[in-house]
Amino acid sequence: MITDKPKKKSFVQGAIPAGFIADSIAKHQSKTTIGAHNIFLGQVRADVIDGKTVAAIEYSAYEEMAEQTFYEIREAAFAKFDLTCLHIYHSLGLVKTGEICLFVFVSAPRRKVTYEALEFLVEQIKEKVAIFGKEIMEDDSYIWKKNT
Repeated sequence: MITDKPKKKSFVQGAIPAGFIADSIAKHQSKTTIGAHNIFLGQVRADVIDGKTVAAIEYSAYEEMAEQTFYEIREAAFAKFDLTCLHIYHSLGLVKTGEICLFVFVSAPRRKVTYEALEFLVEQIKEKVAIFGKEIMEDDSYIWKKNT
């Protein structure tokens, strides 16, 4: 099923604030055919790499291509799962450890489908979307992040 909704923008500058997440959830209270929501929040970890601790990740992307891939992933999810709606937001720019960099939100009439769809979406995003992360260490050195 191809939706006739306009393409949504997925990128936000900087960390995704808690208030943005709360507002997104609150906006769905009027949609009374929804029986379940599920969310995934990706948070920047303070990993230790070669004895250095990650302080932040600076995200970049070829935005036009990445937005097209987000769109294709959304469409595939709507075709595969009985979803009422879904939202994907990913940070660009600097995100400090402890801050949210990925917010995926799915809604459906039934609970089980939200779990399956959410796992599908997160794995597709990690595998297919050309987003690059430069892990910035506490000493200001950096390495390029590898998705796992």
